[in-house]
Amino acid sequence: MKPFPPPLPLKKLIGPSFVILALGLGSGEVILWPYLASNYGLGIAWGALLGITFQYFINMEIERYALVKGESVFVGIAKFWKLAPLWFIISTFVGFGLPGIIAASAKVFASILGIENFVWVAIIFLILIGLILSAGKTVYGLMEKLTRTIILIGVPFIFLLAIFLSDSNDWSALAKGMIGQGEGYVFLPVGIALATFLGAFAYSGAGGNLNLTQSIYIKEKGYGMGKYAQKISGLFKHNEVEQEIKLEGEKFEMNEEAKKNFFAWWKKISLEHLMVFWFIGALSIALLMLLSYATTFGLGDNTTGINFVINEGAAIGRILSPGIGAAFLFVVSIMLFQTQLGVMDSTSRIMAENAAITQMKRSGKKTVHLSKIYFSFLWAQIAFGIILFLLGATEPKTLIVIGACLNAAAMFVHIGLVSVLNRRALPKIFQPALWRKILLGLIFIFFGVFSVVVLVDQIK
Repeated sequence: MKPFPPPLPLKKLIGPSFVILALGLGSGEVILWPYLASNYGLGIAWGALLGITFQYFINMEIERYALVKGESVFVGIAKFWKLAPLWFIISTFVGFGLPGIIAASAKVFASILGIENFVWVAIIFLILIGLILSAGKTVYGLMEKLTRTIILIGVPFIFLLAIFLSDSNDWSALAKGMIGQGEGYVFLPVGIALATFLGAFAYSGAGGNLNLTQSIYIKEKGYGMGKYAQKISGLFKHNEVEQEIKLEGEKFEMNEEAKKNFFAWWKKISLEHLMVFWFIGALSIALLMLLSYATTFGLGDNTTGINFVINEGAAIGRILSPGIGAAFLFVVSIMLFQTQLGVMDSTSRIMAENAAITQMKRSGKKTVHLSKIYFSFLWAQIAFGIILFLLGATEPKTLIVIGACLNAAAMFVHIGLVSVLNRRALPKIFQPALWRKILLGLIFIFFGVFSVVVLVDQIK
C-alpha cells in the first residue's frame, strides 16, 4: 500500500495538456478546420467548438482512471478484454501510420524554399523526428518542453496575424458560425464532404486513440497515484535510467485522507485541462479558421490539397510583407512538424504499452523493458511512412482525412471501453457523476452514428 499523495500546486501540474493539445494542432487546427473555412465559410465553426468540448470530457474520464490507479487505461482495459492490446496496436498503426501531417509540413516548408518536389523533405523530417525522440534523457520531459515552447510562440503569432488581417465582418461571421449560422446555410453547407467534416470534428484536439495517451502522460507527470510510476528513457540513455518498468499501478488504503486528496487533485487537473487544452485549443482553432477565411475565402484552387495554406502565406505577404508571409508558412510548418513528432511519440507509447502487456502475460513477469519496445514501434512507423512516400502516397490532405475518419471510429470504441472501465474498476465515490455518464453516453452515440453515416456516404 502507498499513500494517495496530496495534490501539487497548479503551476506544477501544467504540461500533459500541452502535449495532448499539440497532437491536434497540425491536423484539425492547422489543416482541416481552416480548409473548411476557406471553402465553406465560418458557419461550420460550431463543429470545432463542439468537437473540442467533447474531447475535454473524454480526456477527463481517461485522466480519472490514471489518477486513481496510477496506471494507463490500457492496463485496465486489458484486464476485462483479452483482445484489447491487439485492437489498440492495429487501430493505432492503421489510423496514424499514414504520414499526412509530416507531408503537409514538408510541402509548406518546401514552398518557402521554392522546392517543388517535397517528398525528400518529408523523408528527412521523418528521420529527424526519430532522432529527436531518441535523444532525450526521458521522452516525456523532452516532449513537454518542445510542445509548450512551440504552442506559446505559434499561437500568439497567429493571434496577431488574425487581428491585423481580419475586420469586423470576419469576426461577426465567426461569432455567427459558433451557433451554426453560415452564409446561406445553417450548420452544414450543401456539398460539404462529410468525411472531411467528420475528420475535422474527430481532430478537434487529439483524436483517435491519441486521447488515451493522456493517461500515460499524467502518470509520467506524477498526477495522483502516478507519482509512483516510472518514465520511458531516451534510446541513448539506458545506463542512466532504470529500464525495467512496472506497468501496473500501486494500491492505496481507502480512507478520508485519500478521498480528500483525490477530489483536490480532480479539481486542479480539471482546471488545468480546461485552461490549456480547451481554452487555448478552442482559441487556436477559431483564430486559424478566421485567418484562413479572411485571407483565402472564395479563391478557386482552395479545394486542391492544402493549397489554401500556401494561398494564406501569399495573401499575408501581399497585405503585410513577403517576410511576414514566409514567417507564417514557417510557423505552420514547425507546428505541423511538432504535431507529427507528438503523434509518433504517442502512438509508439500506445503500441509499446499494449505489446508489453501481452508480453508480460505470456512470460508471467511483472516488469518489462518498455523503452526498447517503444523505439521499435517508433522506427517501424518512420520506415512505413518513408515506404508510402516512395510508393507515391504523398497528398497531405487525402492522407489526413483517411486517417481522421479511421480515428473517429476508433474514438467510438475507446469512449465505450473507458466508460465500462471506470464503472468496473473504480470505487463508487471516485466514479463520474450521473450527468457525466449521460454526456459520455451521448458522445459515444454521436461518434458511432456519424461514423456509420460517413461510411455509407463513401460507399454511395
